[in-house]
Amino acid sequence: MADLHLDNAVLLALQDVMEDEYPLLLDTFLADSEERVRSLNAALQGRDAQALRLAVHSFKGSCSNMGAPLLAALCKQLEEIGRREQLAEAPAVLEQIEREFAIVRILFKSERQRYQSRT
Repeated sequence: MADLHLDNAVLLALQDVMEDEYPLLLDTFLADSEERVRSLNAALQGRDAQALRLAVHSFKGSCSNMGAPLLAALCKQLEEIGRREQLAEAPAVLEQIEREFAIVRILFKSERQRYQSRT
């Protein structure tokens, strides 16, 4: 199941680069992502398509860099919605983003525990 939500090749590359700082990277991504999801909700609530597009673009990049391809793809969908200013479509995609992020959060916390138990 994790293979659907996380790209193990990306995670291995991040481990190689970050070494002992890998768990901190995971923690930082999770904290940052929680704030980004709040920003997406605020932009949508404020009916601000530009703010939504900018916030989700940044989130998409970090998801891609961290090996969360499904989350990045959902962010791309929401970014396009913001670009087209079709905000009526946004709540459903944002709900999918929130559900996928909940899965990714669990998997990253498990990844962090697994990594620390082997070091």
